[in-house]
Amino acid sequence: MTTVADVMTRDVRTMKPSDSVVDAARCMDELNVGVIPVCDGEKLVGIVTDRDIVVRGLAQKGEVQGMKLADVMSGSVRCAKEGDDIDQVLGEMAEAQIRRLPVVDANQKLVGIVTLGDIAAKGPNEERDVGSSLGDISSPAEPDRSETGNGQSQSQSQSQGQGRIKH
Repeated sequence: MTTVADVMTRDVRTMKPSDSVVDAARCMDELNVGVIPVCDGEKLVGIVTDRDIVVRGLAQKGEVQGMKLADVMSGSVRCAKEGDDIDQVLGEMAEAQIRRLPVVDANQKLVGIVTLGDIAAKGPNEERDVGSSLGDISSPAEPDRSETGNGQSQSQSQSQGQGRIKH
């Protein structure tokens, strides 16, 4: 059985809830990552993604210069434990449509992060499972708004040829 501890990345860079959104974006750029765990001391209290910064920060609130991570981070975070079975974790990731999970100990102390890339690169027999999970994770999500901004529903807009995404 392959466990999370066998494939996870340790010594993950973290930030505090009081750190700025701009600093988080710079950190993501520097590390070439799209996620930063947010910790209060060693305890995981949230996670911030590049998408959170854009959607919750820039798109909804506008001015990000004075914004803190606490303003845009996800506070309720799904996590894995080091002893969790990779097959189980892949199933959870597919079901929740997420590509990475922070890894915590029994006291919610962050000990690492596990990503689909970690599992694909380090998991000895996980290629087929990773491919299947990636397909599930990448399936199109439904919009969470009933209006498109011009008074039409999403389905009305699409039936008129507007709002379609070409693949």
